[in-house]
Amino acid sequence: MEKEHNLIPEDALWKRHLYKIIYRSDTKLGKLFDIILLSLILISTSIIMMESVPKLDKRFHYTFIILEWIISVFFSAEYFSRIAVVKNKRQYIFSFFGIIDFLALVPFYLSFFFPVTKYFLIFRMLRMLRVFRVFNLLDFMNDGYVIVRALKNSSRKIYIFLLFLIIFSVIVGSLMFMVEGGRPGFETIPQAIYWAVVTVTTVGYGDVSPITPMGKFFAVILMLAGYSIIAVPTGIVTAEMRNKRQNLEKVCEQCGNEDIDDDARYCKQCGKKLA
Repeated sequence: MEKEHNLIPEDALWKRHLYKIIYRSDTKLGKLFDIILLSLILISTSIIMMESVPKLDKRFHYTFIILEWIISVFFSAEYFSRIAVVKNKRQYIFSFFGIIDFLALVPFYLSFFFPVTKYFLIFRMLRMLRVFRVFNLLDFMNDGYVIVRALKNSSRKIYIFLLFLIIFSVIVGSLMFMVEGGRPGFETIPQAIYWAVVTVTTVGYGDVSPITPMGKFFAVILMLAGYSIIAVPTGIVTAEMRNKRQNLEKVCEQCGNEDIDDDARYCKQCGKKLA
C-alpha cells in the first residue's frame, strides 16, 4: 500500500488548492481542516457510545440521528474529494488511510438495511491515526512500524507457542474433568477446558473453581505455570523488536542510505560493504 503523502494532485488549479487543504497539514487551512476532521471523529464516536445508553438515546434520539447524518455526509464528501483531487486515485483508494476512510463510511450506509451495523461506525476512531501527521509526530509511526515488523517476524514462534498452549489446555481440562468427577463447572470436557484456559492465562473469572483436593492441586500448578507461559510470547516479541531497532539504526557510511534490509551485507545504493 502506498503512503498517503506520495499522492499526486490533479492539474486543475482548484483541485491543487483543495489537495493542499485535504492532504497537507503544513498550511493554516490544511491544519484547520485536519483539526475539524479529528474533532468530528471524536463527536461521532461519542454519539455512537451515547446511543447505546437507553436513557440518553430516548431523550436525544433525533438529535443523535441529525448529527450523525451531518457528520456522515461531511465524511462522504471528504472521501470522494480525496479521490477527485489526485491523479493516482487507485493508490489512495488502496492505501492504508484510504481503506480506513472507506471502512469509516460503509457502516453508515449499511445501517439503512441493517440498523445494528451503525455501531461499526466506531471504526472511525482509526482515522485518529492522522493525528501523527497533523502534529508532526511521524517518528511515533516509525516506532509503530518496528512493533508491526517484530510481530510479523516472530509470528511462526508465536503460532507454535499457541499450538502448545492449546494442547496443554486440552490435556489439563480433560484431567480436571476426571478429577472433579462432573461437579458444577466441570460437567463436560469442553467446560473443563474453558476453566483451564481462563486459569492458565491468569484471567481468573472466578465463575468456576475446583472443589476436590486433587483439583485444587492441579489448579495451583496451572496458576503458577500461567505466569511462566505469559512471559514466553513477551520475550519473543521483545527480542524481535530489539533486532529490528538495531537494523533500523544501520546507516551506510558512504552514501548515508538508511533503507537497509534486515539481512543486507551491502548497501543497495552505492554497493559499499556494511559494517
